[in-house]
Amino acid sequence: MIPTAYPDRATMARLSARMLLDIGAVHFNTDQLYTHASGKQAPTYIDCRKIISYPRVRATLMDFLCCTVMEAAGLEAFDNIAGGETAGIPFAAFVAERMGLPMSYVRKKPKGYGRTAQIEGEMREGDRVLLVEDLTTDGGSKLKFVDAIRAAGAECGHTAVVFFYGVMPGTEERLAEHGLKLHYLATWADVIAEARRGGDFDEATLAEVERFLADPQAWRADRGLA
Repeated sequence: MIPTAYPDRATMARLSARMLLDIGAVHFNTDQLYTHASGKQAPTYIDCRKIISYPRVRATLMDFLCCTVMEAAGLEAFDNIAGGETAGIPFAAFVAERMGLPMSYVRKKPKGYGRTAQIEGEMREGDRVLLVEDLTTDGGSKLKFVDAIRAAGAECGHTAVVFFYGVMPGTEERLAEHGLKLHYLATWADVIAEARRGGDFDEATLAEVERFLADPQAWRADRGLA
């Protein structure tokens, strides 16, 4: 069931950031850097997959996400909830259950055997689809999933994530140009603000992370990184 009363947007962002910090999903280390999927190193890493192992946090965040989407898009805006392979699949399942809607998932590429399907589950032509994932950085993967959904004859004008980096210039504008509205709960700015309030990391680490997020390319260059 979707709650009939829920916190305002700013409170949801703060509480979402606090929950991510409390379950150890947020990692900052300015000495031993993390290597991201892109191959680039950074002092930041967020592991939203951990959410699935914490039932109370999971339930609260999924309630927040459903409320955020339904407030912005409407209560009857969707016919199908799709998860992006692989991290988006459990979150799509949680959202679909709350909204009482069918669920499907989108492969990164057709599986290459059987029906060579890229969409798994049942997605009908004309379905209004909400794409759900754990997070987004620059939105690139979202566009690929949305293209696959549209190629299957369905509509997709909205995507929802728990975490949005919020530091890549033009991300929301680029998605909007593709006819896609982004909904999210928290950003790096929310996490840093909550970490500072809660004393989760020392001030020197937080300041260095803020310098990195303000200009990752320049920060890497200063350290002699590619």
